[in-house]
Amino acid sequence: MITPAQTLTLLAAIIMVAAVAALVWLSLALVARIAPRASLTMAGANLATALALTLHALRGVLPDALTYRPSDVLAVASFALLSVAVPAIVTRRLPWQPAAIAVAATALVLLALPYDGDLRWPARVVNGMGAALTAAAGLTVWRQLGAAEGRRTPARLALPLFLIAALMAVRGLETFVHPGGTPDMRVPTMFNIAFLWSALVLTLLQNATLAFLVLMRLIRRIERLLERDPLTDTLNRRAFDQALDHAHAWLKRGRGYALVMIDMDRFKQLNDSLGHAAGDAALRLMVLELQPCLRAVDRFGRLGGEEFCVLLPDTDIAGAALVAERMRSLVAAAPLRWLEQDWPLSASFGIAEGERGDASADAVLARADAAMYRAKNQGRNVVQA
Repeated sequence: MITPAQTLTLLAAIIMVAAVAALVWLSLALVARIAPRASLTMAGANLATALALTLHALRGVLPDALTYRPSDVLAVASFALLSVAVPAIVTRRLPWQPAAIAVAATALVLLALPYDGDLRWPARVVNGMGAALTAAAGLTVWRQLGAAEGRRTPARLALPLFLIAALMAVRGLETFVHPGGTPDMRVPTMFNIAFLWSALVLTLLQNATLAFLVLMRLIRRIERLLERDPLTDTLNRRAFDQALDHAHAWLKRGRGYALVMIDMDRFKQLNDSLGHAAGDAALRLMVLELQPCLRAVDRFGRLGGEEFCVLLPDTDIAGAALVAERMRSLVAAAPLRWLEQDWPLSASFGIAEGERGDASADAVLARADAAMYRAKNQGRNVVQA
């Protein structure tokens, strides 16, 4: 036999889990400084859940004006904050406007509903909005991680959010299937027991999943720092060599590639005349000007000093020449503005194509480097193959 104590115990367990999760997310935001905006939003979502369920449990103990409508609005606010936190974790955007509109619209609808002791329509509004907001959060995880990670990983990570959405939808539909029943979660029914157990498990799973996404984001951030040149944000030498070795391995399977070696002209003269800060600015400007020439599959690395290299997969020597010529013209058309004067920039380019007979990628890199030095010897600001 199900007793009211069982439902209240489960409610208390969910409240405790949500409160502890709020403290953990708050620590991540304020102490560890890990994804602070997303972590603060998740702390708010869990806190709103704990408060909503606490007010729900206190119905009949505290005045109705403090428990019924406030608990419903807080419940929707918790789902709204969740729908904001997920994009903040995955895409680093904080789309709070749709969530705020959803909460405000729900509050207005609830205030417009007659208060006559029938809780079915408020339950339908709250659970329907909660299901929609959580499903939207799950779709965000699915789409964003699906584009970056493949198909199987986001399916697992989005699953808790879709299950929560389904759980809220089922609770809303239950008020139609059994119109004589009550949506009060304190009532000792089999449906309420099953719902509360499911909610407890999914609250734990949801927080664990989103914490894992935050950890993935932190790991990607560390990996990026390890493979990027701090000045120009291009690949460092180690990361570029790895990309080049990978491309050369594919060459054996019939997928070609080409290299474009780039060396800024008269860089030492620029440093000596304007200072090293101007030299750094010139390198950053050149990298910025070259970005429109790069595809998503291309790899742009700094080999050292003023020397850079671009890896062009699925490109032959003719295609590399076209890319290099466009790069040359872009750099030459963008002088450095420094201390109220313009300093003309240019670069020399050497191109080479990977060949089946090359024992390693170093041979291709050496040919591109030799071509670049021929460009230097021919007067700079030219492309050589």
